Amino acid sequence: MALEGFADPAAIGAYPHSTVRIGAAGRILALLRNARCQELVVVGPVKRPSMLDLRPDAEGVRLLARIGRAAFGGDDGLLAAVLRVLGEEGFRVLGAHEVLTEALAPQGLLTEGGPDATAQADIARGLAVIRALGAADVGQACVVQQGIVLAVEAIEGTDAMLARAAALARPGPGGVLVKFAKPGQDRRADLPAIGPDTVRAASRAGLRGIAFEAGGTLLADAPAMAAAAREAGLFLLATTMEETP
Repeated sequence: MALEGFADPAAIGAYPHSTVRIGAAGRILALLRNARCQELVVVGPVKRPSMLDLRPDAEGVRLLARIGRAAFGGDDGLLAAVLRVLGEEGFRVLGAHEVLTEALAPQGLLTEGGPDATAQADIARGLAVIRALGAADVGQACVVQQGIVLAVEAIEGTDAMLARAAALARPGPGGVLVKFAKPGQDRRADLPAIGPDTVRAASRAGLRGIAFEAGGTLLADAPAMAAAAREAGLFLLATTMEETP
């Protein structure tokens, strides 16, 4: 089910699909039921539309009423409400990590080099920031350099945050991108994902490495990521909140 304006036609062209606008909930549910779908996986980036752009159909209005105040809250609260409603409609919603198990980040270093003491301190600082962001249901990532938080992720996404952080870099050792799921997040939607493009964006921002959640981050083409990191001189570290001091 390709959401109009968000799904990449080239990525889905080889598979049976329908393209629908995000507010056409009635058509989406009808198509799923006509195809006898029982299980759903929500995957891929979707930027929240404004209520003006949403233009819900009659079924969409009914579902919005069931979502309630979550429609006006943070992304995680909204996604959790959407998943709840899909479950109430009779679908079993799976997380991408339950299907793409081979794409989950293994724990440890994915590169030859690792973080030094300064970078390790930046990672720990970044995780503290992620905990605070998660409590406020804001974002999943931040950039920390020498203990200074250069940028936090909001609605713009990781790549745009990295582009913004590039202009804020300080002299001396480069910073670190830290990306983790929000504490308490429903992992069936919006699981953190990084790939070669993330590595290249981090390099352009002058960073020294990326720390992300082991077992909780989807890696898009891990070998290409490692090659891009090697070329840029970045470390890639899959860790856990418990493991990092």
